[in-house]
Amino acid sequence: MQPSIPPVSTGALRGHIASLQGVRHPLVAPEALEKAANYIESTLQNSGYKIKNHCFLDNGREYRNLIATLPGTVKNQPKLLIIAHYDTVSNSPGADDNASGVALLLELARICALTRLKRTMEFVAVNLEENERETKPKGRGLRGSRALAQHARKERWSLAGVIVLESVAYASEDAVQTIPDGLPIDVPTVGDFIAVIGNKASDYLVEAFLRAAEKHQPDLPKVPLVVPGNGEMIPDTRRSDHAPFWDEGYPAIMLTDTTNFRNPHYHQPSDTLETLNLDFATAVGSAVAGLIIALDQTGSISNAHTITEPDALR
Repeated sequence: MQPSIPPVSTGALRGHIASLQGVRHPLVAPEALEKAANYIESTLQNSGYKIKNHCFLDNGREYRNLIATLPGTVKNQPKLLIIAHYDTVSNSPGADDNASGVALLLELARICALTRLKRTMEFVAVNLEENERETKPKGRGLRGSRALAQHARKERWSLAGVIVLESVAYASEDAVQTIPDGLPIDVPTVGDFIAVIGNKASDYLVEAFLRAAEKHQPDLPKVPLVVPGNGEMIPDTRRSDHAPFWDEGYPAIMLTDTTNFRNPHYHQPSDTLETLNLDFATAVGSAVAGLIIALDQTGSISNAHTITEPDALR
């Protein structure tokens, strides 16, 4: 018998985004960045989690990723990571990018804590996803997730998968959708869907998400993309915290509303709660909850380097 996860609360998502929105940048607003970390920490603690800081150095300063662990009931199962970044660029309140992803992470952590899951889960809020300075668009982003992925490899973490919640709350029938250069698939011209991006090593996670979404949120439009290698041929598919895990050989997917390919408020002062579609974000969250349940029913996956699709997802 499959465990059932309580429903995702739209009101909770709204409250988290309202609390988090505001410039959260290591150079321009370091106090606000730490305030956001404290909010995430206290919220997870209120859901019953103990928080471990994964600290890393950047430009001589120490920053932290926050890890909340939900132990599984079955030992020796590869764990599942849910990740979202909590920093912003220097001029944006970042309601969609990425308070929306963090809000969904916090809500999924809350409802999963009410459920007996076989597989250990870790909910991770990572720092310094954005480039250090917007004047260097090819600057050093993904610093927190890169430090975490390297730590995972060094410590020989066994991972069933990594689910990255990038901006997940901008969608409407009026949103004009554009696409990156070189994309090998047809994409709708209306920005009302969630994109799920994986590489070949994580294609089973893409398929599992699609099946979970079809079962739990059949009306949610979705567009999958599986890229060769680690996405090097389509750099826009590497623009979030899944990419360092690809580089370390772990299976990972990114869920995204496609940000600048749809959202005119991307990295702008106008990226505020009032522009978001929280019903859409709730539907995405329900699909992710279904994915968590599906992955919880699979058997042990022994090697992240040679990971294959579990029979239960075929």
